[in-house]
Amino acid sequence: MTTPEEIKSCCATAYGQDAVALVLGESYHPGGLALTRRLADVVGLRSGQRVADIASGPGATACTLASEYDVRVDGVDLGRAAVERARAAAEKAGLAGKIRFHLGDAERLPLPDNTFDALVCECAFCTFPDKGSAAAEFARVLRSGGRVGITDVTVAETGLPPELTTLAAWVACIADARSVRTYTEILAGAGLRTVRTEAHDDALARMIDQIEARLGVLRMTATDRLTEAGVDTDAVLRYTALAKQAVADGLLGYALLIAEKP
Repeated sequence: MTTPEEIKSCCATAYGQDAVALVLGESYHPGGLALTRRLADVVGLRSGQRVADIASGPGATACTLASEYDVRVDGVDLGRAAVERARAAAEKAGLAGKIRFHLGDAERLPLPDNTFDALVCECAFCTFPDKGSAAAEFARVLRSGGRVGITDVTVAETGLPPELTTLAAWVACIADARSVRTYTEILAGAGLRTVRTEAHDDALARMIDQIEARLGVLRMTATDRLTEAGVDTDAVLRYTALAKQAVADGLLGYALLIAEKP
């Protein structure tokens, strides 16, 4: 049985590798920066606020929020390689004075209590083994009246086929995704009241299509890059086919949730 620590380590390692960047391109989550901006707008970001970006990855969201919304951002990620890339991205964008990146676990955030006006977590909450602890940490670092903005994979109440509950599927943000109702219950357990939900299933479907198209092009033009990065194209395409069918069957979706700390 894979332990929670092993799962978290595997996810962090995978998303720090060149293979992920090669397959996903610049956007590591459905909807890309367009959905990030939608999330920021609905959360209600304002100039001068402090924002926590949990599972901040290579820093695209943090840089976008700092530059376009004039906020100060603390990003947290479990992957050392991701944190280093994010710091380099912020430096290159001239945003090092507005963004700090920390190596840390979402279930034990290296951030102070009652400090942040908003917290965002994109396509990552579903991968946290102990979602209740992560939600409690979200509540801890938010000030009173602060808001959590989450975009994430959702599953139907009936669950997923076994093929989409493997470790590889977990890394792909599918295996431990929950229904919107369950996400709201987890947040409520931490004292965070959900005030808005939106369905963005089309963003997930488009991302699957983009991955398949990108792999098709790379197979024809850059097979050596795929080999060097260790990408098993056939395995990836098997998962995308299963995921695409699950979306078509209404088993997989993508949602935006906003919750507030009283």
